[in-house]
Amino acid sequence: MVFSSNVFLFLFLPVFLGLYYLCGNRYRNLLLLIASYAFYAWWRVDFLLLFVAVTAFNYWLGIRIGAAGVRTRKAQRWMLLGVAGDLGVLGYFKYANFGVANINTALQAMGFEPFVLTAVILPIGISFYIFQSLSYLIDVYRGDVEPTRHPVDFAAFIALFPQLIAGPVLRYKDLADQFTDRTHSFDKFSEGAARFMQGFVKKVFIADTLAPVVDHCFALSDPSTGEAWLGAIGYTAQLYFDFSGYSCMAIGLGLMMGFRFMENFNQPYISQSITEFWRRWHISLSTWLRDYLYISLGGNRGGTLKTYRNLFLTMLLGGFWHGANWTFLIWGAWHGAWLALERYFNVDAAPKVIRPWRWAFTFLLVVLGWVIFRAENLDVAWRMYAAMFSFSDWRLSELTLAKLTSLQMVTLALAYGVMAWCGLRQFRNAGAPKAPGTAAITASTAAALSLDGRLLLTRICLLLLFVVSVMKLSAQSFSPFLYFQF
Repeated sequence: MVFSSNVFLFLFLPVFLGLYYLCGNRYRNLLLLIASYAFYAWWRVDFLLLFVAVTAFNYWLGIRIGAAGVRTRKAQRWMLLGVAGDLGVLGYFKYANFGVANINTALQAMGFEPFVLTAVILPIGISFYIFQSLSYLIDVYRGDVEPTRHPVDFAAFIALFPQLIAGPVLRYKDLADQFTDRTHSFDKFSEGAARFMQGFVKKVFIADTLAPVVDHCFALSDPSTGEAWLGAIGYTAQLYFDFSGYSCMAIGLGLMMGFRFMENFNQPYISQSITEFWRRWHISLSTWLRDYLYISLGGNRGGTLKTYRNLFLTMLLGGFWHGANWTFLIWGAWHGAWLALERYFNVDAAPKVIRPWRWAFTFLLVVLGWVIFRAENLDVAWRMYAAMFSFSDWRLSELTLAKLTSLQMVTLALAYGVMAWCGLRQFRNAGAPKAPGTAAITASTAAALSLDGRLLLTRICLLLLFVVSVMKLSAQSFSPFLYFQF
């Protein structure tokens, strides 16, 4: 089941919310757990058993680590057992096929018979719930959170259906209090509904419209320079609106249930360095990698060369987390190398003014990285790069022109227009005063009334776009979120 489906919009969500607000606070976490398991089992019931087993394993280990004491050797052994077990599960289901395929390639090159392994199916969302389990065990070991003795609360945290499939990557220490005491109000619910509709429009109205253009360009056997750049620029917009759309929907659903999740995106394409980009893109993952991988490797405590090494390895492993493919490893290495270079040259990660050349260069680096991230294999990536930089023919083929629609081209222009407007507005607001002075109280009151009017108009426009997006959803074929594969 996905958020952008009729069965979720018109069956699962209204039934769940109705039951959620009818039952008392005492049973809401239990209802949330049951609903989350039903949401996950809609895909495959058998993998729900794996999900429950991983949850029980980490709940038990959390208690053992807590009982052993903060940062003791015994607690460390329990923690390492949990890390090994979680990574073992993730490694088998996510990388077994990849490992066997590469071993067989080497064996066949040496004249040996290849191994035979039944294809391993990748459980949806396993990367996210494994990372959440790991952060819980490590936080308990570090003493950052008390181990919970409420199995329903812990299981509900791991299985929260709003973020179960594609994040954000949540941490128990950030939500522990909300499981025991969270507020519900009309304002909070309406804010969540608006965020959900915003994400839905991003996904269905923009990302799904751009998807056929991107798929066509990356499938061409001999793309022109124009087609390769169209595919790269199109995917850059598609991925952002698809993934940030999912995050908006997850945050919105959380608000409807009284939870407040961390933001996962902050206008990443206005970044003027790769360092700044990773402070704005998939924030929950980048902070997870920093706190649990980069720092565990030594961070910047071991000298200059080790700092560069740790930055590179963190992004390399972060790339491999996305999938079992050499393309993801190279993508992670690409970003890791630039992070290390920026650290070496002491590049300002948060400039106060817009420097067009820095923005353009950073955006180019990001786009080039997305090409290999999107490519099915290294051959496709090389084909796209060769076409992009051959500069031989900027024209689109007759086949491409026949497949392109006016709606798709307008949507692509609209996507970049929206990103540019939001980015410029953020820079403008960053320089605005935080609060009005005494002399500005009257003007501030008038501005607040005007703001209320604009907010109402914005909500009406958003509702209309949401209705149009629902109609589009009913007319189009199924289109899963891009991050479901990770």
